[in-house]
Amino acid sequence: MNSDSSIDVCIRGAGAVGASLALALSRQGLRVVLQAAAPAPAGQPDVRAYALNAASVALLRSLKVWEALPPDAVTPVHDMQIAGDARPGALSFSAWEQAVEALAWIVDAAALETALHTALRFAPHVRMAAPEESIAAPLTALCEGKHSATRQRLGIEFEMHWYGQRAIAARLTSDRPHHGTARQWFRSPDVLALLPFDRPQPHTSYGLVWSLPEARAGELLALPATEFEAALNDATGGAAGRLALGSERAAWPLGIGQARRVTGPGWALLGDSAHVVHPLAGQGLNLGLADVQVLAETLAAREPWRALGDERLLSRYARRRLGPTSAMATVTDGLLHLFAPPTPGLRELRNRGLNLVDHLPRAKRWLAGRALGL
Repeated sequence: MNSDSSIDVCIRGAGAVGASLALALSRQGLRVVLQAAAPAPAGQPDVRAYALNAASVALLRSLKVWEALPPDAVTPVHDMQIAGDARPGALSFSAWEQAVEALAWIVDAAALETALHTALRFAPHVRMAAPEESIAAPLTALCEGKHSATRQRLGIEFEMHWYGQRAIAARLTSDRPHHGTARQWFRSPDVLALLPFDRPQPHTSYGLVWSLPEARAGELLALPATEFEAALNDATGGAAGRLALGSERAAWPLGIGQARRVTGPGWALLGDSAHVVHPLAGQGLNLGLADVQVLAETLAAREPWRALGDERLLSRYARRRLGPTSAMATVTDGLLHLFAPPTPGLRELRNRGLNLVDHLPRAKRWLAGRALGL
């Protein structure tokens, strides 16, 4: 093992969470080694889009990354329309009602990672290392994702429960402007989200995230583009105009996961290495960036005599993140199970519940505040 006294923190995983942590710790003057995963084989373009909340945007602004994003890679969400699977199930949010700039910002995943890695090239105290390099540091931060190999080697138990679902993602174009409106349908047994976007066409594009049972997802992925578009337009009922594919389709399995411990002597877990939630609320990266913010604050506030890898110090980070991550996992898992069963009585109850919340301004403000990270 390469033991180097000039290293303060080793970060394993250079995705959005790992790169953001490296930038945040560099700003504190800490000496960071960032180990990127092995490059993925060349394939289809990245069609992922992140829905970032106000807290995540504030962090990226503080890291001088937000302003570096191309204008068409960021689209503010001014309104959100949520529909159940029966009348009167509907719920809406607007930035104007919440007195905020935007409910969320839809960001091109590839553009964000490019901006982060461009910033890293100019960051003092950060050096890149190969993933196979063995590095000893007072603190190792694991940001390798839900399949973290280092977490497994450390023997940290990770409880993962698969839903038997896959998320289909793609870029779409429409014959109508999106007007900054995000749309989501909760139906038994799928959840469909359209995220307003300006790629590949300005003002008339969407990011698709369609969560379906494995068998149905496989059927849709196997369809020719025109038949997939027909199924998609049938599912959305023309609410967002006539939709067409603007990219290839991608898919991944869905589940909920939580590490039994997120800190220990000399190590901490962040992002999907620590917790995985269903994408129906679009909060996965927001949780990871909140991990970055809290760990950076915890390290900055440590006593001068306390080591970076001190277990008691790191437990402060763990305690601060336990409530928010557990709450988000409970909400997403609960919503999924609430809308999955086709039981008539439950169907009526859940849709009336959506409608009731729509008429309770305080409840809507509370929900919007949680989603915005406020």
